[in-house]
Amino acid sequence: MPKHSLPTYAIVELLIRLSRYNYLIGDYKNHSVFDTGVMVKTSGGSISFPVAIIVQQFENPTAITESELARMALLFRQG
Repeated sequence: MPKHSLPTYAIVELLIRLSRYNYLIGDYKNHSVFDTGVMVKTSGGSISFPVAIIVQQFENPTAITESELARMALLFRQG
């Protein structure tokens, strides 16, 4: 999937939501799309997402539960 086909602001919004669970995530810097998902670089490190969760954030963000957000925040890696 081409990088430009994902709305960057949906990624930024997702990072903002995740920062409630891990303040170290930081600000959006860049992202790369792979067959396995999306790698997002932030000012604090990196985090990987399935493309589907970014699409869901774009189309229906309220469908992403707080427990899903908490689990995703655990995927963040500093550095």
